[in-house]
Amino acid sequence: MGTNTSQAIIEGHTAMGIELGSTRIKAVLIGPDHAPIAVGSHDWENQFIDRTWTYSLDAVWAGLQACYATLVADVRRRYDVELISVGALGVSAMMHGYLAFASDGELLTPFRTWRNTNTGKAAERLSAEFGHNIPHRWSIAHLYQAILNGEEHVGSIAHLTTLAGYVHWQLTGRQVLGIGDASGMVPIDIAAGSYDARMLRRFDQLAAEAGVELRLADLLPTIAVAGRPAGELTEAGAKLLDPAARLHPGIPMCPPEGDAGTGMVATNSVAPRTGNVSAGTSIFAMIVLEHELSQVHRELDLVTTPAGDPVAMVHCNNGASELNAWVGLFAEFAEALGADVDTATIFQTLFIAARDGEPDCGGLLAYNYLSGEPITELDEGRPLFLRSPDGSFNLATFMRTHLFASLATLRIGMDVLQKSESVRLERMFAHGGLFKTKGVAQNFLAAAINTPVSVGEVAAEGGAWGIAVLAAYLVHQTGGQTLDDFLNTHVFADTDLLTVDPDPAEVAGFDAFMQRYIAALPVERAAIEHTQANS
Repeated sequence: MGTNTSQAIIEGHTAMGIELGSTRIKAVLIGPDHAPIAVGSHDWENQFIDRTWTYSLDAVWAGLQACYATLVADVRRRYDVELISVGALGVSAMMHGYLAFASDGELLTPFRTWRNTNTGKAAERLSAEFGHNIPHRWSIAHLYQAILNGEEHVGSIAHLTTLAGYVHWQLTGRQVLGIGDASGMVPIDIAAGSYDARMLRRFDQLAAEAGVELRLADLLPTIAVAGRPAGELTEAGAKLLDPAARLHPGIPMCPPEGDAGTGMVATNSVAPRTGNVSAGTSIFAMIVLEHELSQVHRELDLVTTPAGDPVAMVHCNNGASELNAWVGLFAEFAEALGADVDTATIFQTLFIAARDGEPDCGGLLAYNYLSGEPITELDEGRPLFLRSPDGSFNLATFMRTHLFASLATLRIGMDVLQKSESVRLERMFAHGGLFKTKGVAQNFLAAAINTPVSVGEVAAEGGAWGIAVLAAYLVHQTGGQTLDDFLNTHVFADTDLLTVDPDPAEVAGFDAFMQRYIAALPVERAAIEHTQANS
């Protein structure tokens, strides 16, 4: 394999994907069989500045360069080859948010990420005007809120894009966006494969009513579906990724996508009645729809696959971060005892312990809200742990409680889909760090949504691998081949999946936990209000 892989790298029979996640930037290089052959990564964190979650553009490029450098080093270490080119390249990143630029390319206000929930007034008004749910984190909600707030920069906006769209623009010189990522900016007309023209016009009218003259259509990136060319890596773009100037320009690039879309690719869930759950800093489910929903639901985003098919998205701002914080506390305790235990082992030990916890979490309750959570109508978050005096306060149930809490808000949205809209699921895939320990979070998710859940080995590489596959699809598709067919015949044909069915006792336990979780939401709200009043 080493010699063959080395030759494939030298000859450019590869594809590379880079994804900017909320806590890590990751790069994956795949070979002709679409399996990962090298990886690179760089850890980073968002900043909370002036009550806004953000990343600086300097941090974006420093992180991308560091990530690419570790990929190059991994290629050199594994295959004794210098990486100077790849067959195709793709970029993905966190969806939504707000990146507004002037005509000269100047960023007009710090990047506002998906994590910000201070757009409630705008989201409510737009949802009512459009007859279409516009969540807090969507780009159009951020723009309209800026208009309502009378922010001076609005009049100078020439370009509005996402993080993936921005990076792609700098690498290629082209302002283009994959349809999946674009669908988290502005609603999409599925039939036309473009932004919804009626809603664009209505937005312009609303802006004018607020004293701002603009044409939203002129500010947005051009939409491209998966498999369409989206430019080539320029000489300037190559130097941005590789300041050492070894990387050659001219590499074809696929449309940039959001992390939700690349997660769908990474789990082979782009066909109707399939879905996936991605768990990280946030947690979200993507369900490919067979038909339109009967009504508007504030718990559901309507977005698309990278191929442009309709998707119901349940997006929860708060995922595994609070769980990770508790695991970090246990790691600190182990270090204080003088135990030499790596973090991965601590995670695995605590997760395995959770399997023996009380099925309904035995009187324990947790809210993992580090930030606001629109699904439960909270603009801010306060992490909480609560227990009854006679609760099962032991390690196993404690860990189970925090794992359940990571899935609880997702369950609220899935109930809308499965119970209110009778959406059928044949396959649900899970990926992300939460599912690395076998037989724990996967089993709990199956109980939460009462649906079989599958986990694949390759999906562990996540969205970076997914965008690498989309880059490969750009150059290797044959004769109008659909993305679904390409994935089934070329990528996942021989993939092994571990599937678990929901355990009835666990389903009943999760149901009981959810009853307490919903009933106690006023406690979380009171904690927010109290600390606001006393801050």
